[in-house]
Amino acid sequence: MIPVKLSALGIYLPTQVMTNHDLAKIVDTSDEWIRTRTGIIERRIASSEESTSTLATAAAKQLLDKRGIDSLEIEMILVATMMPDMPFPSVACRVQDNIGAFNAFAFDISAACSGFVYGLETAASFIKAGGVRNALVIGAEVLSRCIDWQDRSTCVLFGDGAGAALLESGEENCFLGCVLRADGSGEDLLYMPGGGTKQPTSIHTVENRQHFLKMNGPELFQAVVPIVCETISDTCNKAEISIEDVELIIPHQANIHIIEEVAVYLGIPFERFMCNLHKYGNTSAASIPLALYDAVEQGKIVAGDYVMVVGFGAGLTCGASLIRWDKSFVC
Repeated sequence: MIPVKLSALGIYLPTQVMTNHDLAKIVDTSDEWIRTRTGIIERRIASSEESTSTLATAAAKQLLDKRGIDSLEIEMILVATMMPDMPFPSVACRVQDNIGAFNAFAFDISAACSGFVYGLETAASFIKAGGVRNALVIGAEVLSRCIDWQDRSTCVLFGDGAGAALLESGEENCFLGCVLRADGSGEDLLYMPGGGTKQPTSIHTVENRQHFLKMNGPELFQAVVPIVCETISDTCNKAEISIEDVELIIPHQANIHIIEEVAVYLGIPFERFMCNLHKYGNTSAASIPLALYDAVEQGKIVAGDYVMVVGFGAGLTCGASLIRWDKSFVC
């Protein structure tokens, strides 16, 4: 088995900031209502000239510049998203062309808010098996295009952004264990009904607002917490690492109360969880790389640390990966 390391990160955030006070001007809500129920203060909104692929491309370019690697050296590009530019071609193929990574194969993963973790494990497995020497894994979303701005229960939650990670073969294996899970019976907890082959776009689907995200928040909350806790514990067991030895847990940034509940359930101090959802809201597949980037910038991760990333979302899907932070990581 070939050792794998995470060697660099890059992000991109749209410049437009939408605060809770801004939202209070368009829906029946308030800064206090949003903060107390979610922990969110503001989020980023993509401009009309931006799309999922442009955000993903910008994050990839920042990463390549930091790492000092030519795009022609990239061998694999994987984009996790639930809001692509269009049904096909893939966002990953558009990124490949945009950055000039003409030697890379490219494809998308659709696992909603767990997508980035699914992508990390897929890429790591390719490298471990000798299929490629490196892989660019990107989580990117423009969720502002699928939000019903008349529904205060959902429009206050989401934001736009992108984050990228470079995985490479290394001297020591830093991807120590991963558990991926799915439960298709939870389909009706978070979904977008219109626009696919089940409900093709029509006057009826548009008039009935079927092309917007639908969510059963309370039931989703109750379903997610035990699955996340079980997945974290099973990942530690698989890696033969005690949860006490994990310096930082990077959860999907969905809701501050989900993270608090997981901390209590596992008996872990809340301070060992990375949280930045107050700045960006829920950015789905982009939330974990954005949080990883901020954690590095804030000095919360140093070489040798055990870092757990854990995603959960529509599907239902869930996944966790335990990573040892490599000394060669490029800040």
